[in-house]
Amino acid sequence: MKKLIFIILFGFLFSETNNKVTIAFGSCNHQDKKQILWNDIINENPDLWIWLGDNIYADTNDMELKKKYYLLQKSNYDYKRLLEITEVTGTWDDHDYGKEDVGKNYLKKKESQQLLLDFLDVKDNDPRREREGVYHTYVLDKNGISIKIFVLDTRYFRDDIKKNIFFRYKENQHGSILGDDQWEWFENELKHSKSDVNIIVSSIQLIPIQHKSEKWANFPNEREKIFNILTKYNIKNPIIISGDRHIGEISKIIYNEMNLYEVTSSSLTNPWKFKRNDANRFRVNSIVYELNYGTIDIIEINDELVIELNIKSNNGIKQSSIQINN
Repeated sequence: MKKLIFIILFGFLFSETNNKVTIAFGSCNHQDKKQILWNDIINENPDLWIWLGDNIYADTNDMELKKKYYLLQKSNYDYKRLLEITEVTGTWDDHDYGKEDVGKNYLKKKESQQLLLDFLDVKDNDPRREREGVYHTYVLDKNGISIKIFVLDTRYFRDDIKKNIFFRYKENQHGSILGDDQWEWFENELKHSKSDVNIIVSSIQLIPIQHKSEKWANFPNEREKIFNILTKYNIKNPIIISGDRHIGEISKIIYNEMNLYEVTSSSLTNPWKFKRNDANRFRVNSIVYELNYGTIDIIEINDELVIELNIKSNNGIKQSSIQINN
């Protein structure tokens, strides 16, 4: 059995090795704005790029307009260069799914789903073309390292939430984010996973609970359910990646003696104009305000797995600063 060392760090360098897998990811990308990070992402030489949502901004019921926006993004010169060197997968969030904060009641969700799948070059015979929702798994096996990626859909089935007079979302104690079918699929895929590393993709944050934006904590029963499933099946090396917030941060929670880490990477094009210090009791070190993308480097050295989780800004500068060994 491979021994795992989790590393979350700033400025840590590995010696050269062939047994390495790099996964890059990001969110909140406006098709009309300057996109300066693609060259840095290409320089990572990633084995996979994961879209975390808000891959374009298309708050509309006009599917022809949404298609135009997707084609505009796909024609971006540097993004096309990325497509030439790596595979791409991902999910959506509200602004590419339909409209701000919308869930299962978005009227054009079926049509919107097909446009996202077109953007991701999903084949016609893929199950996502026939079933509702864009959830799926992606298995990456390279250099003796096995990684299973669980791409969740936090929009298509999500029940409504409302804001109170302070513009904070009210808790929906009985509502669902994933819906019954997706929950059944997710648990079945998790319990059969034999991979060395398991990555859970969620467009909205899972671990943080204090900020006023959308999050799993708006549905506290759903949040606890996903933690319970991860610990129930003793999932090996779970890592959560999320977007949405227009900040970057790393969070950690210990749940039933299991260490869970979440890397939030946002935004590729739209940083907040004014810095804000949203509370997050689970945050590891500081918020990243710059334009950013995330990477996960998984390296096997002397039969040990070393995992490096990073949030990087322009010119590939790392913004994390803590090292954890298990």
